[in-house]
Amino acid sequence: MPRLLLTTFAIIHLAAGIRCTAQDVTELKLKDYRPKSIYRVPETRIKKAKFPVIDMHSHAYAKTDEELAQWVKTMDDAGIEKTVILTGSTGARFDSLYAKYSMYPGRFELWCGFDLVGYNEPGWREAAVKELERCAKVGARGVGELSDKGLGLRFAGGFGPHINDPLMKPLLQKCAALQLPINIHVAEPYWMYLPMDSTNDGLMNAYKWRIDLTKKGILNHAALIKTLEDVVRDNSRTTFIACHYANCEYDLSILGTLLDKYPNLYADAAARFGETSAIPRYMASFYEKYQHKLLYGTDNQPNAEMYEITFRILETLDEHFYYNSTYHWPSHGFGLKDNILKKVYQGNAKKLLKK
Repeated sequence: MPRLLLTTFAIIHLAAGIRCTAQDVTELKLKDYRPKSIYRVPETRIKKAKFPVIDMHSHAYAKTDEELAQWVKTMDDAGIEKTVILTGSTGARFDSLYAKYSMYPGRFELWCGFDLVGYNEPGWREAAVKELERCAKVGARGVGELSDKGLGLRFAGGFGPHINDPLMKPLLQKCAALQLPINIHVAEPYWMYLPMDSTNDGLMNAYKWRIDLTKKGILNHAALIKTLEDVVRDNSRTTFIACHYANCEYDLSILGTLLDKYPNLYADAAARFGETSAIPRYMASFYEKYQHKLLYGTDNQPNAEMYEITFRILETLDEHFYYNSTYHWPSHGFGLKDNILKKVYQGNAKKLLKK
């Protein structure tokens, strides 16, 4: 075949291939939308936090000794001094996790759960309190993550009482006596409660985690926030951490009111960087006002990129950047002041853990 003809054939074939693989935007699904910023604006890469960090919200992600060793190395590189592992576990599982993570003294702190098995049977409260005391003797330094998305506190057997149920009172009082703070997850981001249609601002993530309010006995967002306030108000000697900003990032004045009213309530930022980096100026002012009550947390797989994104959002004034988030909007940095960063990264956590 003549060279010219061969070349022409190759060009036509290549062009046909491009046409075949090009996206038809009229058929593009929202879940497949992956924009890339075209703005030539400052871009900051922060591999290590500006100040030492205590990650107050993580889980037992490392399954092998090798994965645990890699996690510690990643923590060293990122400037994470200590990580709190919220196991939510009791019994043999808690004991095994405690033994595993104790291989690195001072780098991890293990928190246990409440044993809710048989919570509606006689003698449960006494047994649950006894197990809490046992976990504390093993080495538990707190309780969490407790989770109630509307049907009650989740455990292996299903759903238990809500945190403000009188059944929980002895456990909450024992936490005060043992000086064990409680990390609690109530509700979900507000998008998960809205109609799953074109008006839902966070539809890409909301649809996956949507809340079915037609389920019998399920509490809505406001009712769950009320369970949080009830238990914080009625157990003033017990320290509570409302993780994920109490899932009130859509209206942080709700959380702010609770933080103003109750000295024993704190909040962590875990897994809500994507939700809040859309409103950087408001977040900077929120951190300014509640700098003594906010804690750094991640709640994601502990890799270098994950830590770097959190640092970039908290420390810089970078604008309009995307990362592996499940929302369609770009992120922006809060540009927190050094004195606030020191408290959020470590100072507030140290005070809380010393209690």
